[in-house]
Amino acid sequence: MSVSLKDKVAVVTGAGRGLGRQTALHLAAHGATVIAVARNAEEVRQTVQTIQQAGGAAHAMPVDIRQLEAVEQLKTEVEQRFGVVSLLVNAAGIFGPIQLVKDSEPQRWVDTLAVNLFGPYFTCRAFAGSMIQNRWGRIINFTSAAALHPPGPLNSAYGTSKVALNQFTRHLAAELEGTGVTANVLHPGDVKTEMWAAIRAEAERMGPEAEGYRKWVRWVEQTGGDDPQKAADLVLRLASDAAATVNGQFLWIEGGLQAPIPSWGDGAGAQPWSS
Repeated sequence: MSVSLKDKVAVVTGAGRGLGRQTALHLAAHGATVIAVARNAEEVRQTVQTIQQAGGAAHAMPVDIRQLEAVEQLKTEVEQRFGVVSLLVNAAGIFGPIQLVKDSEPQRWVDTLAVNLFGPYFTCRAFAGSMIQNRWGRIINFTSAAALHPPGPLNSAYGTSKVALNQFTRHLAAELEGTGVTANVLHPGDVKTEMWAAIRAEAERMGPEAEGYRKWVRWVEQTGGDDPQKAADLVLRLASDAAATVNGQFLWIEGGLQAPIPSWGDGAGAQPWSS
């Protein structure tokens, strides 16, 4: 896709590995100055090194997005050094405990919401204001089809975090309407990442209640999973001027293994007092 992101600054969380890393590489290849954010300093350093070796511009920012103060410091440093952020991609995410609620580890459950929901809230809060003042911006939050599937056992933390992220993004999109800034969520596909491997390892240790996960793991293994480049391509399309009117949507990669599931549409949940 022919999109130039020259003079655009992009903050990508989860940029140390997996889908976040692939997205950071792709945006840099199209001219963006990428701020690679992740908790693991060595992983983001490697991402930045790969970008720079290919002739791109990137800078490593080891930050724990669960911490409000750390995100506020990130905003200050990025804007002072590189100017207004035009693209914010929240690709950081963890799956959380594959456990029944009654047996779940509270801290792991809470940490899942901290990374998958509070982190994006902190980063959106930090960077949206400057985007609005600049009259141009794209906020893209990575969600999951799990948020649209019927609820099942063992997935309460991850599923809840992604449902909440979807609704948060819709609220944000409503606030951004008409400002030149958009906010959307995307399902990046069923990708054979480190998260997939962690789910496989945890599900294999469990009993029959985890058979659904084992089936999914085998399906991804047999199919090879979706190409992570497809998610990066979708981010790039959303970063284009042609996507200026795409706002508050749940988006799917092109030709993914999983067919799109209806999410929400115009007029859904209409308020009788607003008519």
